Order: sequence, then structure tokens, then C-alpha cells
Amino acid sequence: QVQLVESGGGLVQAGGSLRLSCAASGRTFRTYIMAWFRQARGKEREFVAGDDWIRGRTYYSDSVKGRFTASRTNAKNTVDLLMNSLKPEDTAVYYCAATPKLEFTTTSSGYDFWGQGTQVTVTS
Repeated sequence: QVQLVESGGGLVQAGGSLRLSCAASGRTFRTYIMAWFRQARGKEREFVAGDDWIRGRTYYSDSVKGRFTASRTNAKNTVDLLMNSLKPEDTAVYYCAATPKLEFTTTSSGYDFWGQGTQVTVTS
């Protein structure tokens, strides 16, 4: 069992930056595949970024590639999402997700544990 708690959301102007953090409980954190999703009002939850430690790769959605950077610190049981050059269309609730399964996926149904979400609002 893993518990996830996000922090770092807020209000920012377009072009600005925010860093989200996700703190995870559990001694097996380092074996979990971690990802970030977001859900804008009235829209489905969508993949943003994910860390496939098994294959040593980090994946990004096309909409955030080049602007967002996901990182992981196993010693602290945390994953971060640095978001630069933010746009109004990045406005959403951002969720941290985890799965012990060994197959990376960008589909939300593939993740077993979720944080409560943190709101990111980007004004124009």
C-alpha cells in the first residue's frame, strides 16, 4: 500500500513556473512506476509525465514536452514535476499516481494509487 500526497499547486501567470511535489509512503516506493496526470474541468483525466525506472526512461505528453520535467528522489520517497512556460491550457487539477506493476502505461486505469490532487491555475 502506498499513500501519495501532492503539494505545490497554485495560481501563476502565463509564462511562469511551478514545481509540484508528491510525497509517498511505503518502503517499496522505489519499485513503483510513478506518473503525473491532470484533469481540467469538464475534461477527462490525461497523462502528463511518467517515470519508467525499469527501462530508465521518462515519458511526457506532447502538450508538455520541452516545458515540464519530471524527477524522482528515491531516498526521499518523492517525485517532482517542474513546470515551466505555463499556459492557460495547463490549468487543471494535477494528480500523482503509482503502480507496482512492471509495465509502464499512460492510461489512468493502469495506476493503483492516487493522491488527492493539487490545483494549478494559469492566468493569461
